[in-house]
Amino acid sequence: MIIQSKKVWVMGQFIPAQIKITEDKIERIQPYATEPADKDYQSLRLVPGFIDVHTHGAYGYDTNEPDPEGLRNWMRRIPEEGVTSILPTTVTQSPVVLTGALMNVAKVVEEGYEGAQILGIHFEGPFLSMEYKGAQPPEHIAEGTPAAFDQYQKAARGLIKYITLAPEEDEDLALTRYCAQHGVVVSVGHSGADYDTAVMAIANGATSMTHVFNGMTGLHHRKPGITGAAMRCRDVYGEIICDGCHIELPVLNTYFAVKGRDYGIMITDSLCAKNGPKKDYEIGGHPYTLYEDGSAHLSDGTLAGSTLMMNQGLRILAEEAMVPFDTALNACTINPARCLRVDDRKGKLSAGYDADIVVLRDDYSVEQTYCRGKAMLRQ
Repeated sequence: MIIQSKKVWVMGQFIPAQIKITEDKIERIQPYATEPADKDYQSLRLVPGFIDVHTHGAYGYDTNEPDPEGLRNWMRRIPEEGVTSILPTTVTQSPVVLTGALMNVAKVVEEGYEGAQILGIHFEGPFLSMEYKGAQPPEHIAEGTPAAFDQYQKAARGLIKYITLAPEEDEDLALTRYCAQHGVVVSVGHSGADYDTAVMAIANGATSMTHVFNGMTGLHHRKPGITGAAMRCRDVYGEIICDGCHIELPVLNTYFAVKGRDYGIMITDSLCAKNGPKKDYEIGGHPYTLYEDGSAHLSDGTLAGSTLMMNQGLRILAEEAMVPFDTALNACTINPARCLRVDDRKGKLSAGYDADIVVLRDDYSVEQTYCRGKAMLRQ
């Protein structure tokens, strides 16, 4: 199959080109109109598929639910917003609930599904700070140890690839070191650590920060906190929720100006209410309410996640926060791929890479999404 456009994103620029796809890979990229194309997208933008490393659910399904068909439906439909790879993300809950959730994801991966590719699981909690728990259920926050983590990893059949933890609650940083040494990305979050503790966590294997500015100690000129570490340690990845609600637009602009084009990671932190049916929703067993701006809040007003779609986040970054387009796009594509160490096959349009491609209209709505060469949207 050959698709083409006058705007194909290659090496930080749009060029007129054809993408030749064989099975699930990009076989080659060649000049526009070299061969007859199966689909000509004219001047619509062809960009790499989006990768969401922090998302709890959508379409009425939550990662914590042991519902294989709910997970399959999520993966089948999420390409509607340009997502081609994903880390289903847990929320702090009891060991029984979390174990069932992990086993469910592992079951679906083993038995098969269509759509966005599950690259692993993001294990957010329960090894968090009580003070900075945010919407995480306090009754289930627990001490993190390598032994406790191993039990969850066994249930997940090795699929936990990313973990959020509070380093000040990690005695001797034992869990941080253990996860890093076993190929799991350690992300500092929901934490009351000071700047020095955050830096020591990085020195012992942490390579990311979870939803920077939210659920962590803030930036003060005499107490830089985790937020200060996220901005000062520029070669550490930093997730950021780009819905314009969790973080104001001027701060989004400032964050990326400091962080640069290579280490910011856009996330949705989306909940099952995203594009779901009208009903009462819970996060970790606690009810939440959706506000008109799409944000979710517990009964006490605590922010509890979003209903953001990735293509909307890209538009907000580029058009409202005025972040340079290449920086904004990198945050959805190559940066999360590098963080997850899958940038040898994900995150850019290049020969030999997975044929994960998004066709964007000028208003950032999605015309078509190809997941490993397969068109996912009906036209």
